[in-house]
Amino acid sequence: MSTDRATSFGAEAANYEAGRPDYPFEAVAWMLERMPHGTRRIADVGAGTGKLTRVLAQAPDAEVVAVDPDPEMLAALRRSVPGIPTFQGSAERMPLPDASADAVVLGQAWHWVEPVAASAEIGRVVRAGGVLGLIWNIRDERTDWVRRLTDIMHSSPAENLVNGPGTEGPRIEAPFGQVETERWEWTRSMTRTQLHQMALSRSYLISAPAEEREEILRQMDRLFDELGVADGMIELPYVTHAFRAVRD
Repeated sequence: MSTDRATSFGAEAANYEAGRPDYPFEAVAWMLERMPHGTRRIADVGAGTGKLTRVLAQAPDAEVVAVDPDPEMLAALRRSVPGIPTFQGSAERMPLPDASADAVVLGQAWHWVEPVAASAEIGRVVRAGGVLGLIWNIRDERTDWVRRLTDIMHSSPAENLVNGPGTEGPRIEAPFGQVETERWEWTRSMTRTQLHQMALSRSYLISAPAEEREEILRQMDRLFDELGVADGMIELPYVTHAFRAVRD
């Protein structure tokens, strides 16, 4: 994956926060079920604007820290989830001590990492019996208009990894064991403006030339006009894919 694309989101932090969906609490709770009892030290890596961080912070007695390579995204996180300690770093190079976390989780982020190096580094930070959890919100393309929307915006690395043809899901290596997976289906009410913000927060559009971004937004508007999305709302179906593995 392009490092430039992976670290480009800070320029669109406001659109990311407004356009991207939150994570279902039950999916996040499922990721953490295998954590050792009585402990709640959790690191959110690739935390972005704090979409996952704020759900983790709802867990009883949770001690959450956030790690991201982009200082602009961390600044947005500190505004949206005050009081959470933040650190600049990545899954391959985490600024955290050995065996200091009971769980490390990544939301919408594992497709940007090198899985062998990231698994080893997270294995250093997570103590024995701790958990690595991965989660993605992916638009449900079994719905025709959603599939047409993706064709206009272009598929993302996340969609190709988790939901692409013949995919086997994310690769997690030693020192983590067998990977378990679960999924949740739900819908999100969105305005035309939020749909635009969601598109503008995607790595493809962030790195595309201005003329291409404008043409993509024009094509989206034609689709929205056909669907009757003006100032009203449309229900965008999502599938949340979650994965977890326990450190040996």
